[in-house]
Amino acid sequence: MEKLNTIIENFALEGNIKEIKPLGNGLINTTYAIITEGDNDNYVLQCINHNIFKDVDLLQKNIELITTQIEKKLIEKGETDIKRKTLKTIPTKDGKLYYFDGEKYWRVTILIPDAVTFESVTPDLAYQTGLAFGDFQYMLSELPEPLGETIPDFHNMEFRLEQLDDAIEADAAGRVDEMMEIIEEIDDRREEMCKVQELFREGKFPKRITHCDTKVNNILFDKDGKILCVIDLDTTMPGFVLSDFGDFMRTAGNKGKEDDTDLKAVGIDMEIFKSFAKGYIESAGKFLTQIEKDMLPYGAKLLTYMQTVRFLTDYLNGDTYYKIQYPEHNKQRTLAQFKHLRSIEEHEEEMNKFIASL
Repeated sequence: MEKLNTIIENFALEGNIKEIKPLGNGLINTTYAIITEGDNDNYVLQCINHNIFKDVDLLQKNIELITTQIEKKLIEKGETDIKRKTLKTIPTKDGKLYYFDGEKYWRVTILIPDAVTFESVTPDLAYQTGLAFGDFQYMLSELPEPLGETIPDFHNMEFRLEQLDDAIEADAAGRVDEMMEIIEEIDDRREEMCKVQELFREGKFPKRITHCDTKVNNILFDKDGKILCVIDLDTTMPGFVLSDFGDFMRTAGNKGKEDDTDLKAVGIDMEIFKSFAKGYIESAGKFLTQIEKDMLPYGAKLLTYMQTVRFLTDYLNGDTYYKIQYPEHNKQRTLAQFKHLRSIEEHEEEMNKFIASL
């Protein structure tokens, strides 16, 4: 705790510190709450995972651009309580957006008071989440300067397939033969799943600013259940709107678990799909092109296919990326994701009709 105090002293905080305690259960960054005395703001101190976010300068510049733009748009809309609806970074005493202690990188933001998050999704929360992420993209659709890629090729389907091809050729864990059936299924869909990259190169599909981690627990709500803001901005970068729409359908839109051992439990929840789509198009429809709207169900397929590829690649490589709880964990994840993909394909016509009705 003494080391944390030394780090905190480098930031331009107000008030005397009363307590420092661990905050949340994030998988990427280590986070602490800084509680101050009296009516001063409380703060969030975070150690940035430099193994994942290798260019911290770019990362923090991105976040400053994002939060400044959101603040500007909220003011233009006549919103109140702006401080609770943005995630402004608190600079160091020498004006930097982060502090480097010689080994690790640290940043501080205001701890938004009286905010709640939710872990499980209901149709109403899916609708609210769609509204929130659609509005988030809308507010960032006219940034004064471009953002950089904090994780290059994160949602690049062609890149993920190249990684799979390398894993098949190397066969490092001797698992290719047992997975050949699903490898062939993935190969059958290869051309279709790279379609959006081709459309982008032809100038027919735009890149936007996307969050890339569209989960309900990445939204803060007030005590009355009203949306405050989208959080966890590290992966916010240029991408296709299909990524944000599709990632929510891959996770929250799945009736089963990501690694479900009961494949019969896995499949698309159409009630969640319709609720999220309704909220998303209500807020994002102000800037989306027709092709972006039309391809939203394709986005659900794309991100589920992509995650199938990533789990399979890791299994073939000998489980070098994702943490596993048992030897065939990544194999089960692959099978569950593929089952979810098949379910989305079976409901695609229904999805397309619903999107058209909006």
